[in-house]
Amino acid sequence: MKIIARDIPPRAAWALEQAGVHPLLAQLYAARGVGSAAELDDGLARLLPPTGLHGIQTAAALLADAIAQDQHLCIVADYDCDGATACAVAVRGLRLLGARHVDYLVPDRVIDGYGLTAPIAERVKQRGADVLMTVDNGISSVEGVAQGQTLGMRVVVTDHHLAAAQLPFADAIVNPNQPGCSFASKHLAGVGVVFYVLLALRSELRARGFFDTASQPKLDALLPLVALGTVADVVVLDANNRRLVAQGLKRIRAGHMPAGMAALFNVAGRKAAVATTFDFGFALGPRINAAGRLADMTIGIECLLTDDAGRADALARTLDRINRERRDIEGGMRDQALLLAENLFNEDDNPPPAISVFDADFHQGVVGIVASRIKDKLHRPTFVFAASSAPGHEGELKGSGRSIPGFHLRDAIDLVSKRHPGVLLQFGGHAMAAGCTLAAGQFEVFEQALARIASEWLDAATLTERIATDGPLAPQYCRADVVDTLHREVWGQGFAPPTFSEEVQVLSQRLVGADKNHLSLKLLHHGQPVDGVWFGHTDQLPSKVLLAFRLDVNEWRGERKVQFLIEGAQT
Repeated sequence: MKIIARDIPPRAAWALEQAGVHPLLAQLYAARGVGSAAELDDGLARLLPPTGLHGIQTAAALLADAIAQDQHLCIVADYDCDGATACAVAVRGLRLLGARHVDYLVPDRVIDGYGLTAPIAERVKQRGADVLMTVDNGISSVEGVAQGQTLGMRVVVTDHHLAAAQLPFADAIVNPNQPGCSFASKHLAGVGVVFYVLLALRSELRARGFFDTASQPKLDALLPLVALGTVADVVVLDANNRRLVAQGLKRIRAGHMPAGMAALFNVAGRKAAVATTFDFGFALGPRINAAGRLADMTIGIECLLTDDAGRADALARTLDRINRERRDIEGGMRDQALLLAENLFNEDDNPPPAISVFDADFHQGVVGIVASRIKDKLHRPTFVFAASSAPGHEGELKGSGRSIPGFHLRDAIDLVSKRHPGVLLQFGGHAMAAGCTLAAGQFEVFEQALARIASEWLDAATLTERIATDGPLAPQYCRADVVDTLHREVWGQGFAPPTFSEEVQVLSQRLVGADKNHLSLKLLHHGQPVDGVWFGHTDQLPSKVLLAFRLDVNEWRGERKVQFLIEGAQT
């Protein structure tokens, strides 16, 4: 592991500080490419206009026609947190804008697989739908879209995933990553795309005289859901996404959010009044995702749709229980998968350039989480596979992968499919995360093919884990109120949360936790003792060590003390 410090452009930092930005924040923002205070304006007026999205006017006109004709609309969602929030935003937003007949259908991860398939389109038609609208999926659903149209439905695809070679012939497609779309933010989550479609639809309805500017429905009530889905899907937080998230957080902190979100904060033991992006990514998001992994994402969507506080509390508690079950399953799978991965190389050797593991007892619903854990530990692109339990697909393997910087995972498995036709039955994803289905008996072919591509694309420097930090923490900023200031800001993928690094003296260290798998530390930082904790780490540290750490506040008996959360050590 190598710890490196980001460059801090001094002129940009000075300009931000002169504009009234907190001195520490000015340094952090400058190091992340922010050059002026105007870029930090998170007002809704600064959002990119919907008109920049290719196909959005067509989609808005089609949906406006459906509302005017009192038609039945059905949303086809995805079974992760982005898909669930996108579905809730679509249903709530369409109803706000006058649609009287809106329902949804979410595929089952095991039985249906991903996206709009032909059987899903048939089920939508059986519900009496006139318009089928996908959220967070559909860009690769050529057969499903065609079937929907054959059945007499108009089909609107809203998605953000990368397009395949062939686009579906939908009546409208809204996706910033489709060919020909010049929208400046390519990183909208699925829920962000849906929110933009609703903005365009409201504009279209306004132009048709359904309402005027003063009487039009307020869509900002949807922003807490947009913020949650955006962070939970780990999309890059560019300036536009940061504005969406910041606006959602402001409303949540003020107590304005759907009843289900408030209930999820409660069951997670988090305080909505001081909500952070961390809460989205590590408290609310996993509880919603758990429904799609182990049960039925309908539970998660219903939690986000209900306005009844009692029902919201019951659904949130159900999600919390499912998430605890997910953690139990994941723990056992992680240990077994890590053992399989470590058996691929000798103790004194480096891991192979890419890792693929499979066990017949793995649960299909949590392969992605386990792949992420192995990737984090070994710093290698990793795929974890489980046997498909879908009827009629016996023998097939369902896999989920996570990658490291410098290795585009979807492009890699696309190359596997070209070099070894027939091995991959289905695949898709992004640079850092992807999924695929293998034909029966093809695991070893895939494993060797992926490792071969990784050896071709990755060099020693890329395979060395690096932690980018913001350098030393000045002693005057090691205060609880400064940590609170940092936590109020929007951090996430592509706009990394503040991480500092410097050499410290280790005064004492001991293992803590029920399984003794966390390292508790007493450190000396600029002559002052500071508590530290390194979760999931058990190796003892030398008396002096270069640490990378984030800041947190530990509250005990009314006293608030700064605590270092250790991210890594360079010894």
